Parts: sequence; C-alpha cells; structure tokens
Amino acid sequence: MIKKLLGIAPKLEADGSYSPSKVALKLATVDKTDFENISYPKYQGKKSKILAIFTEQKNMTMKNGKKFSTGNHPVESLVPMLHLKNAGFDFEIATISGKPVVFEMWAFPEKDEHVQSIYKEYKSDFEQPKKLQDFIDHSFTKSDSYAAVFVPGGHGAMLGIPESKNVGEILNWAHNNDLFTITLCHGPGALLSTTLNDQKFLYEGYKMAVFPDSVDKQTPMVGYLPGHMPFGLSERLKSLGAKLMNTKSDDTVCLDRKLITGASPLASNNLGKLAANTLLKELK
Repeated sequence: MIKKLLGIAPKLEADGSYSPSKVALKLATVDKTDFENISYPKYQGKKSKILAIFTEQKNMTMKNGKKFSTGNHPVESLVPMLHLKNAGFDFEIATISGKPVVFEMWAFPEKDEHVQSIYKEYKSDFEQPKKLQDFIDHSFTKSDSYAAVFVPGGHGAMLGIPESKNVGEILNWAHNNDLFTITLCHGPGALLSTTLNDQKFLYEGYKMAVFPDSVDKQTPMVGYLPGHMPFGLSERLKSLGAKLMNTKSDDTVCLDRKLITGASPLASNNLGKLAANTLLKELK
C-alpha cells in the first residue's frame, strides 16, 4: 500500500505479470528519443541485408516468482534500425520459432515520429517474422548478401535466445563469414548461446558494453522490476572472458573487431551511428 501511495509499486497486468511503476516509467522512459536523423551516404553494394533476431517471449520470472512484463525495448530496437536504414541497409526480422515479435510497449516513445514511422514500416514483419531454422536452412549459403546480425535489447533478449542452439549457430556463421554482430543493453545475452554444448565462448577477450547487473539489482527499489533478476548477465559475460567497458547504464558504445555493443537505452542513438558508420567504412 505504501509503495502504491509513493508510485513505486509495479503495475499488475491482465495476464498476472508486472510492468514498471509510475515513478520508474518517469525515470527510465521517454516519449521522444535523442535520435539524430543523419543523411549517410547510401550503401550501394550487395551486402545490404541485416538479420535482426528479436524475442518472441513476454514474461520473465524473477527470483521471487513474480513475472516481469518485458520483450524487446522499442528504443533499443528501432533507433539503431533507423540509422542503419538511413545508411542503405534493410532488415530481415526473425524470432526463434517464427512467433510475433514482442515489444515493451510501456517504453514506446509515443511522440517520436521517426520511431513511429519505422515501427509502422516493419509492423507486418514484426507480426509475421521469419523462423530462425528457416533462415539457417535457406540463407546460410547467401552470406555475401548480409552485412550484420542485430540483436536488440530489452530484458526479453534474455528469454530463450541465450539457450537457442540456432542463435549460437547464426552467431558462429556471422563470425566465420566476417559479418558484424550488433547488440546492446541485455541483447548481449545472445552471445551466451555460443557456449552451448561446451563450446568455448566465441567472444572471449572482446571488449563490450552491457547493461550492468549492479543497476538491475537497484531497480526493484523504484518498481521497475517486480523482483531481482533470475541471473546476472554482465557478470556471467565477464566470467567467460568478456572485458566490460561500462559500469553504469549510460551511453557507452564499443567496437571490437566485428562486435558492436551498447550499454543501455541511452546508447541506442550512439550505437546506431557507430554501426552505420562502421558498416559503411568497412563495406566499401
């Protein structure tokens, strides 16, 4: 009751999950992003496709048993896509089983016309994405058509994706074919898939920006999360040999070899710019 009066009680949704409290939404979401509408020189080559792997899962079970209403963070998904689209790249949207993409709609920047525009442009693809197995079966032989794999953030990126052998296979395919891998916030959870079946972590020794566990541990206090996380992502990556470049949920971005990463929603614009400029430079 006290938490409700203070506005820090997570909101109970119809399916029994919890979305962030009023205070948490004020602190952590925006109705308009800092997206910079840059006119890049358009990429004209044949490697114009980017495979974007989204989560199809909504609810994350916290340590206390409560479910967090999550999915893909719309800013972390759509702002990097805007930059890459402006640079001449197009997206193939995919989920593990081909079920529709799930977004954290409580974080959608309703007054951002650019984000609204690209969301509407790809809405049918979000509703009917490709199945990862179909991509593996039909597109692995077409690596010269692809520039990168993109895994957007949102806590939902930690649901199913880190345990998917198909995600691991795709990241190894990208690595072996000299494609870029772009991800941010909790999206680097996808990188854990490369350790399945006792394989060595593909990104051991890589510098990367990731959402810090220390911040996830604090957010239940203001009702962003309804409980503590099932596991700590940044510490798990660090234990595998990743070199973390940030300690705060800030706008840090990092490029190490073919891996491009960002720290949090605040890094979405910087990540998009870094990815667009890097791909344009490297794919000349």
